[in-house]
Amino acid sequence: MRREPPAFRVLAVRDLEVLSPFMTRVTLGGPALQGFAIDLPAASVRLLIPSPGTDELIMPTWNGNEFLFGDGTRPIIRTFTPRFFDADRLELALDVVIHRGGAVSAWINEAKLGSPAAVSGPGRGYAVDADAPQFLLGGDETAIPAICQLLEVLPGSVPVQVIVEITNPAAKLDLHGGANVNTQWVELPAGDPPGDALVPAVGEARLEPGAKVWAAGEAAAMHRIRRHCFEERGLARSDVTVRGYWKAGR
Repeated sequence: MRREPPAFRVLAVRDLEVLSPFMTRVTLGGPALQGFAIDLPAASVRLLIPSPGTDELIMPTWNGNEFLFGDGTRPIIRTFTPRFFDADRLELALDVVIHRGGAVSAWINEAKLGSPAAVSGPGRGYAVDADAPQFLLGGDETAIPAICQLLEVLPGSVPVQVIVEITNPAAKLDLHGGANVNTQWVELPAGDPPGDALVPAVGEARLEPGAKVWAAGEAAAMHRIRRHCFEERGLARSDVTVRGYWKAGR
């Protein structure tokens, strides 16, 4: 039986900002964010949205293993990186990748100012080793918000290699990296499995001894990166953080 997750905080949409044709920033706010805090970058929150066809937010119940509605159906809950949190304004911003068939993408298309949603968390973040000689950050579009957060807190004097897999050139965003940040955008050909552009690029990256690797994105692609780091590179587990954010086909 899984440990019960943090309670949901009921909020409302305060702003919707289109960052690119493939990403929208959703700002949620409300008194329920009192006491909310994010201690580490690249943390996560769970977003609960209304069921399709309704603007009514119904709170599910934790059954010891998952959240369910009273009729046994599952609510729409997705995990996102909290891009910004303003404790004074009690606002939380989430950058959402927009894609066809996505439940949250469909909700964003219909959401209005004041539309209800709820969040729980935050979940684990990434503890930055300020003494690391180099960082490699990799991921797909879903990792862009976390990568942006990491670039804001990594030591400015340390070399950082960023590799982002995208499905369309229009998905590129300004990551606001410093002088020691080298960003590489690799485009995934249409029809290829997620990771087929990212994994080879990570494999070709030059790493100094003791470099830290952080990667996030599609689960199977992250498994390939994890195997590469440990089996081919022989990196220490303490130097590698790899997180599966989503699964192809789900």
